Amino acid sequence: MYTTPEQFSAAAKTNFEAQIAALSALTNSAFNSVTKIVDLNLNTAKASFADSSAAVKQLLAAKDAQEFFSLTSAQTQPTAEKALAYGRSLAGITSAAQAEFSKAAEEQIAEGNRKVSEFIDAVTKNAPAGSEKAVAFVKTAIDNANAGYEQFSKTAKKAAETLQANVDSAVTQFAQTTAKTTSRAKK
Repeated sequence: MYTTPEQFSAAAKTNFEAQIAALSALTNSAFNSVTKIVDLNLNTAKASFADSSAAVKQLLAAKDAQEFFSLTSAQTQPTAEKALAYGRSLAGITSAAQAEFSKAAEEQIAEGNRKVSEFIDAVTKNAPAGSEKAVAFVKTAIDNANAGYEQFSKTAKKAAETLQANVDSAVTQFAQTTAKTTSRAKK
């Protein structure tokens, strides 16, 4: 397969071009995720400003302290719900981006492993007699590195899933606490 330097050079160039294409796709994905987060933040800021303006007008129109505190209490629940919705949206965007990056990384590593295996097989076909032990050592080292990566990848996925579960749990607990606080304040 790689019997001449020209063949090796062509394979390296093809691999480099594939890496650039993958990097470009990841860059576009990251840019899209950042755009989604910016849009979310802008929309949240606009809505928050509009809600705050309306709330201030209501509070200023209150005729007595009881009505003022009643209005303040009534605004707590919708504000908390909006904060929860924002948190969920942000978590969804970041989770999707993380999944996309993980998938791309796995694909690149799998492709790289395939190409390394092909290269090793091609080189070993032309290896001089007596080099079997060295070739076996290199293959074993590559297999061990791949196994290590797979274990690392599984651990990273598990950590990301645990983090997402913790965020979801925290959001749920926050929602429950807010609902209880609001219902107590209305009494």
